[in-house]
Amino acid sequence: MAQLQRIAIKLSQLQQNQILLTPQQQHYLNRVLRLQKGDRFIAMDGMGKWWLAQLEGEEAQILELLSVETELPVSITLMVALPKGNGFDEVVRCCTELGVACIAPVTSDRTLLNPSPQKLERWRRIASEAAEQSERSFVPTILEPISFDAALSSFATHQKYICEGRGNYPHLKSCLHNQGEMSIVIATGPEGGWTEKEIDNAIKAGFQPVSLGRRILRAVTAPIVALSLISAACEV
Repeated sequence: MAQLQRIAIKLSQLQQNQILLTPQQQHYLNRVLRLQKGDRFIAMDGMGKWWLAQLEGEEAQILELLSVETELPVSITLMVALPKGNGFDEVVRCCTELGVACIAPVTSDRTLLNPSPQKLERWRRIASEAAEQSERSFVPTILEPISFDAALSSFATHQKYICEGRGNYPHLKSCLHNQGEMSIVIATGPEGGWTEKEIDNAIKAGFQPVSLGRRILRAVTAPIVALSLISAACEV
């Protein structure tokens, strides 16, 4: 199936054994991908289901349900202090490829970005496209931005880490030896890092401070490194 193109669909487009294609999807399949009537592609609902489908004009015929195993064995929620500019676009794109389950953008004491509702829609679209390209079974959930303090109380039962570039904290890699946990939350900071108060509040909320190495990473780089370390430790 590696040679087949993939598109994301909504469950509302399914009607018995057919997929009702939107005008945008028809344009993408016909004009961009150059598929013709009778050609096959893969449709994914972003919630774990893939179907082999055959193009039939404005509709597609479902041929079979596919079994796909491309997800990490652990569910990772990434709490990211929003970086400046369009840096969060790259965070969403790369971390989707790396297997993140949920991205929770937060505003912190040093956050420079105040995102608009249009930004959230853009991030969700980027996640959907990245999930298609990396052949994921699921499209990550992108939550609405909230304050860092509010986010700390949102995750009560998970194994939780907060990455800090300064301070004598254990490396994240050395903290991932126990993989009995099925869920991990990891927080990465803004330009300039977390404030001492934010670190203290995170510790009180059950987060373990960890290091990502001896170098100071950019706000866009840190979440990608954190996800890479976790996926490398969890995936065999």
